Amino acid sequence: MNFDYNETQSMIAQSIKEFAEKNIRPNIMEWDEAQTFPVPLFKKLGEMGYMGVLVPEEYGGSGLGYHEYITVVEEISKVDPSIGLSVAAHNSLCTNHILTFGNAEQKKKWLPKLATAEFIGAWGLTEHNTGSDAGGMNTTAVKDGDFWVVNGAKNFITHAISGDVAVVIVRTGEKGDSKGMTAFVFEKGMPGFTSGKKENKLGMRASETAELVFDNCRVPDANRLGEVGQGFVQAMKILDGGRISIGALSLGIAKGAYEAALKYSKERYQFGQPISSFQGISFKLADMATEIEASELLLHKAAFLKQEHRPVTTLGAMAKMYASEVCVKVANEAVQIHGGYGYTKDFPVEKFYRDSKLCTIGEGTTEIQKLVISRNLLKE
Repeated sequence: MNFDYNETQSMIAQSIKEFAEKNIRPNIMEWDEAQTFPVPLFKKLGEMGYMGVLVPEEYGGSGLGYHEYITVVEEISKVDPSIGLSVAAHNSLCTNHILTFGNAEQKKKWLPKLATAEFIGAWGLTEHNTGSDAGGMNTTAVKDGDFWVVNGAKNFITHAISGDVAVVIVRTGEKGDSKGMTAFVFEKGMPGFTSGKKENKLGMRASETAELVFDNCRVPDANRLGEVGQGFVQAMKILDGGRISIGALSLGIAKGAYEAALKYSKERYQFGQPISSFQGISFKLADMATEIEASELLLHKAAFLKQEHRPVTTLGAMAKMYASEVCVKVANEAVQIHGGYGYTKDFPVEKFYRDSKLCTIGEGTTEIQKLVISRNLLKE
C-alpha cells in the first residue's frame, strides 16, 4: 500500500495552500466576527475546480475522486474550517445528490453551474423538532397535475440564504414511513420558496446556516430526483459521503490546531527553555500527532471503499466519529498549550476550538454514528 500523496493530490494540496494563504487567511476573523458568507471567494474556488471536485468533466467538474476531495476539504479547513464546511456541503450534499440520483436532463441542467460555483448549492433534510428523526418530518408535498405543492420548513441548512439551488427531501406519504419521502430540486426565485432565520452560531460563523421556508411552493414534477418515495433511501446514501466530508473537515481542524500548538510550543519560553521541552507539553503533542495519523488512515480507508463503490456506511461512520472526536480533543489541547493566550482571538486556536464542536454534531451526532456502527456490526 502506498500512503504517499499521488501527483494530483500533491498538486491540489499545494494549490489550495497558496490560495488559502492569499485569499482566506487575511480575512478569517473579519468574516467570523461579522458572520460574512464570502460568496466571491466561492466563485474563485469554482473557477479553480474545487466546487465540483467529484463531478465528471463532461458536466464541467474536475472529475476527481474521494482521496482528492479529502485533500481539498482538509487543506482549506486547516486555515478556516468554516470555508471548508461550505465547500464540503456544496460538493458532497447538494451537488452529489444530483450527480448520484439525477437523470441525464437534470444533470445537464444543474451540474455545470454547481461545479463552477455559478450556482451555490444547499441541501435540506433536518427540520425543527425532528433533528435526526427524518421520518417525523412535517414538510409535505402534494401532487397537483404536473406540479407538487410544498409546505413546511427546514432548519440548520447550509447556504439557505445565498444558495441558488437546493435539494430538499419532503414528505409525500405517511409520517414515519421510510418510503414516504421524496427529493426535489428547488431554485431561488420560485414563488413560495424563501429563506428564514439565520442562526447566530458559536463557530463556523462564515458558513451560512439558516431556514428554508415553503409556503404553497409549486415545484415541477420534472424537478423530482428519482422515484416518488425514494427520498429517504437517497438521503442515507448521500450521508455516507457526507460523513467522509465531516471527517475531512475534522482532520483539517485537528491538523491546523496541532500545527499552531507545535509552533507556539517552540517559540514560548518558560524557565529559560521552550515549553516544548517539558514532558507535560511534549506528551500532549505526541498524543495529538498520533491520533491525527489514526484519523487520516481511517478516513482514507473509507474514501477507498467509497471510490470502489463498496459498502462504506460502517467505515464512514467510524471515520467521522473518530476524526470528529479527535479534532475536538486536539483543539482543546491546543488551547491548553497556549495557556491564557489560547483564550484570546489573537491566536488561531481559539477559533479552531469553537469550530471543532460542530464536527461531533454535523451529519449526525457521535451517538448516532455509534448507533449506525453497532447496528451494522450486529448484522454480520
